[in-house]
Amino acid sequence: MYLTCLDLEGVLVPEIWIAFAKASGIPELTRTTRDEPDYHKLMDWRLGILKEHGLGLKEIQQTIATIDPIPGAKEFLDELRSMTQVIIISDTFEQFAKPLMQKLGWPTIFCNTLEVAADGTITGFKMRVENPKYATVKALQTIGFETIASGDSFNDLGMIEASKAGFLFKSTPQIKEANPHLPAFETYGELLAAIKQAMKD
Repeated sequence: MYLTCLDLEGVLVPEIWIAFAKASGIPELTRTTRDEPDYHKLMDWRLGILKEHGLGLKEIQQTIATIDPIPGAKEFLDELRSMTQVIIISDTFEQFAKPLMQKLGWPTIFCNTLEVAADGTITGFKMRVENPKYATVKALQTIGFETIASGDSFNDLGMIEASKAGFLFKSTPQIKEANPHLPAFETYGELLAAIKQAMKD
């Protein structure tokens, strides 16, 4: 039985931190997992900037409320879910993801959790497991699933490489050049066709 695992940000919705960087006027926050492979380092750096500027969960959630899925993402997801089970595996957080899941028709998402103080200050974050995307794909394989995976960033490479079929989607030139063996697509039609073909092979 096949199960397709998709990244969220950059694949189905715009990058949350880039949107918040624009809304807050803090350009440093445009740095994402496309730029920094070490997620813990990236998040610690982000939380430091939030603290420096006195910003918390409320301000980020206000920005998230204005974010819509990438055009065509919901239709792609609906069609994919008619063919196979789908799980979104993201390094984002429950407190960020919920309004986006509503706009995508409530797909299943595995993500992480922010630690938030009573005043709304984000004090830390809790990962479900270490290296969650790779770990989740490997765990799904142990219970009988063949996985297909797609994402755009450094932190997606583990689950893509570990799957029966894996694809880069809307990735950066740097990541594509460093991984020429991975098929790379720019449109949902291309990705859907590749997943269909992988399920036949």
